[in-house]
Amino acid sequence: MRITKDIEIEDLVNELPDAVGYLREEGIRCLRCGEPIWGSLENAAKEKGYNDKDIERFVKELNKMTNK
Repeated sequence: MRITKDIEIEDLVNELPDAVGYLREEGIRCLRCGEPIWGSLENAAKEKGYNDKDIERFVKELNKMTNK
C-alpha cells in the first residue's frame, strides 16, 4: 500500500490501524479517536493548521509504517 496526501482518512485507518496513534500524536484526531473526520489526509492536516511541508512529512512517515 502506498499512502499519498489524497488518501481518505477512513481508508488510511482501515489499511494502517497504527496510523490512528500517529495522527493523534500530531493533533489530528480520526475515526477511532473519538472525533470523526472525513476527507483526505491533506484536508485533515490543513484544518489543523499544518502546511504542505508538514503533510509531506506525514506521508513519508506513514509510508515507513507500512513497511514494518
